[in-house]
Amino acid sequence: MAAELFPAKKLPAVTANAVQQYHQQNVSNNNTIQGCNWQGLYPTIRERNSVMFNNELMADIHFVVGPPGGTQRVPGHKYVLAVGSSVFHAMFYGELAEDKDEIRIPDVEPPSFLAMLKYIYCDEIDLCADTVLATLYAAKKYIVPHLARACVNFLETSLSARNACVLLSQSCLFEEPDLTQRCWEVIDAQAELALRSEGFCDIDTQTLESILRRETLNAKEMVVFDAALSWAEAECQRQELQPTIENKRLVLGKSIYLIRIPAMALDDFANGVAQSGVLTLNETNDIFLWYTAAKKPELKFVCKPRKGLTPQKCHRFQSCAYRSNQWRYRGRVFIAGFGLYGSSCGSAEYQAKIELKRQGVTLGVAIIKYFSDGSSNTFPVFFEYPVQIEPDTFYTASVVLDGNELSYFGQEGMTEVQCGKVTFQFQCSSDSTNGTGVQGGQIPELIFYA
Repeated sequence: MAAELFPAKKLPAVTANAVQQYHQQNVSNNNTIQGCNWQGLYPTIRERNSVMFNNELMADIHFVVGPPGGTQRVPGHKYVLAVGSSVFHAMFYGELAEDKDEIRIPDVEPPSFLAMLKYIYCDEIDLCADTVLATLYAAKKYIVPHLARACVNFLETSLSARNACVLLSQSCLFEEPDLTQRCWEVIDAQAELALRSEGFCDIDTQTLESILRRETLNAKEMVVFDAALSWAEAECQRQELQPTIENKRLVLGKSIYLIRIPAMALDDFANGVAQSGVLTLNETNDIFLWYTAAKKPELKFVCKPRKGLTPQKCHRFQSCAYRSNQWRYRGRVFIAGFGLYGSSCGSAEYQAKIELKRQGVTLGVAIIKYFSDGSSNTFPVFFEYPVQIEPDTFYTASVVLDGNELSYFGQEGMTEVQCGKVTFQFQCSSDSTNGTGVQGGQIPELIFYA
């Protein structure tokens, strides 16, 4: 036996932590292996292959990665790279392969290139919010589809109103239709948050036009106008122009006609848009005539209001009578508000504090007054902005009603309600203080967009 012919000291077990620590060291230090029997430290081909990641040992190619002034020299091994990417295979072993010792890659950031190599060498996906877009670019460029899919999944998981506009722009660039659709769902439902985000000012002109053209955008037109001006100011800076009113109009170009100014309330137009200086005098006069004259002038602007999103309702009671609930759902939805009962003793006014929580953390809160007419109908109350919620997760809906009259209450509650493609599940909450639960009580409806 080999052990008898070549006795040696027993090697220490190599843990996953040790291998991970070595990988991290390689990312930072570009180490080489010390010792002649390092292969014996790692029991699997995967672990031995991982050791070669960003390692000078046996490297037969080098990459100079990054833009001028920010480059990093990265060692590689042609065989490993060719096995992991058809582009590298063509580069090193194809008919037009070039015999180079060094390849420059100025359009990929070093951390993202290393993240791609780590996947190719180690079969590990290591993504972070700061570099995932650049990593997706690298994975697309070198045709590493499984890494690209992981990047898209990461982006979908981290998608919010704050970054939806930027990700929409990138998803179109990378031709990822599923991510594009997911971005539109967030932008439509949480339009005002998305339009007021810093990321909106970073999008390209084509993406700006697609958002301004959007029929289902759930936002006041004055918010759309203000967002377009903010984008125009940022675009002036990108083009090294002074952010004057004239230059803002210049960079907006024909996009300004996609803002549905004639669909605004007259007060918004008179006190906002008309005094902004962005419109010409003729445009301002014509729009005033559009509001007031029987014979309306022809306008270049889109005049019809946006359709927005149609709220859907999940009603959890089968009946109601004279007199905080917990739930979860399956599907992609945004909670816009709740439907509440009113007085069972005639017309009355209530003040409602509504809250939506997840594991004790408040996601949305609003204090609203509403008037009930004495019927058993529900009355809608809304959060300022729709709240995005995750699937297969429990949330707690709570309401504090302040009023002088007793209200209706629900009966024959259902533990599961199907609303189109969305399924809501309900369970009793330990936060309930008035007997509201699955079978009966308050909060009869969830109002949502899907």
